[in-house]
Amino acid sequence: MFRSDMQRGVAAGIEYDYRPGKRARLAWDDSEAENAGKRTEVGCTTGNINPYGVFRPWRQRTGWIVINKPERGVDVASPLVTKDYFDQAMPACYAGQSEQSGCLSVAAAKMAVQPGSTISSVPFFDGVLPRAIASSPPWREDDKDGHYMFELGENITYRYKVISKMGEGTFGRVLECWDREAQEFVAIKLIRNVQKYRDAAMIEIDVLRVLAKNDKGGSRRCVQLKDWFDYRNHVCMVFEKLGPSLYDFLRKNSYRPYSVDLVREFGRQLLESVAYMHDLTLIHTDLKPENILLVSSDHVKVLDYKKTSSGKEFKKVPKTCEIKLIDFGSATFDSRYHCSIVSTRHYRAPEVILGLGWSYSCDLWSVGCILVELCSGDTLFQTHENLEHLAMMERVLGPFPQHMIKRAERRAEKYFKHGRELNWPEGAISRESLRAVRKLPRLRNIIMQHVDHSAGALIDLLQGLLRYEPCERFSAKEALAHPFFSECYH
Repeated sequence: MFRSDMQRGVAAGIEYDYRPGKRARLAWDDSEAENAGKRTEVGCTTGNINPYGVFRPWRQRTGWIVINKPERGVDVASPLVTKDYFDQAMPACYAGQSEQSGCLSVAAAKMAVQPGSTISSVPFFDGVLPRAIASSPPWREDDKDGHYMFELGENITYRYKVISKMGEGTFGRVLECWDREAQEFVAIKLIRNVQKYRDAAMIEIDVLRVLAKNDKGGSRRCVQLKDWFDYRNHVCMVFEKLGPSLYDFLRKNSYRPYSVDLVREFGRQLLESVAYMHDLTLIHTDLKPENILLVSSDHVKVLDYKKTSSGKEFKKVPKTCEIKLIDFGSATFDSRYHCSIVSTRHYRAPEVILGLGWSYSCDLWSVGCILVELCSGDTLFQTHENLEHLAMMERVLGPFPQHMIKRAERRAEKYFKHGRELNWPEGAISRESLRAVRKLPRLRNIIMQHVDHSAGALIDLLQGLLRYEPCERFSAKEALAHPFFSECYH
């Protein structure tokens, strides 16, 4: 009996997913001909989804209920339904139904079903019911790059309604969604349907679990993963909804730099988060202003006294300086394999470029570059080529030590003349490159130009974070102990 029902289901296009805790993608033909091609999503929070865990409550209506205890072997052909089974049930999505046209809720089903009831006696409830189920949109193909195609107002499973697109990257897209169950806004990171990005997402989930396990209260300023699931071949990670990144806030503020007091608070929190990760032997490897988010998007407008043009000009200032660190997709445990290239170009440490190997200290170099950018409004090393990047470092920080040049990997030897000094300006690829390097001031001058107080302490901190030799660079805890963060500089 059940085997033949399964065969009919497969013939009608039903796809069963046997993996624990996954969502099953289902398409069926109610009359084996009439409605072929309809697809909907069935969500299950626990247990396996398999033929024994899914049954159709009645033939006249399109709908499914998922039983969270499939091992008990529900016989879908049996005319009897026990109340105990409904106690273990959760509603699923209804193809072709809207909330207004009616759907079955668990609570309503429990009230209607008594031991010995037949499936056909379960009524269909019209109108909007508590926890009414919203259907997922029809199945559609991903775009050519594997991005999930969506429209505003659609649902991702019954639980999440798409409100807006928050951002996009190589990994996929981030959508603002309304969580019907928790009654709050969340950010869902939808990973591209490309295997290498799916694999990276699973690694990120493992990292986020480690971070959360050791930070129950969320005080370590690492973004909190609320949930994750697989939806139509896209790994979906559900996060708390935060405000804009420090870079986006800077950009929308016409790149007006943050005040030194805000830079101090951002720096303190960032270093606390990095120190926490390093204690867990975890290296972020992709620290940059885009990956540091304000907790709130609230801001106020204040008069910008540094503008010399006639008339009043205003700049935005965040109402709160609380931040959280995101994007752990490239994070690496120190004991595991290290790929040769890490970090976004502008925040990449010299040891990475020279092929000398990298560890925790590459994060601290990135922090130094970030702090300069926040207090100046400009990227410190705005470059896209290795030799130019190294020339910019020497322009801002002075020449490389001889022992680092001698240890450089073979592929990096071409950046130096006779293994003694940088091949610059002879090796410049263009006049624009020469001008880009020549216009850069020394680190001290950059800070003095933009910081009105605490400049000396900030310069000293940055010099410790931007030391060429990784073993001489400040650790996160050493940086936190620096006088720049002490009260006397407030």
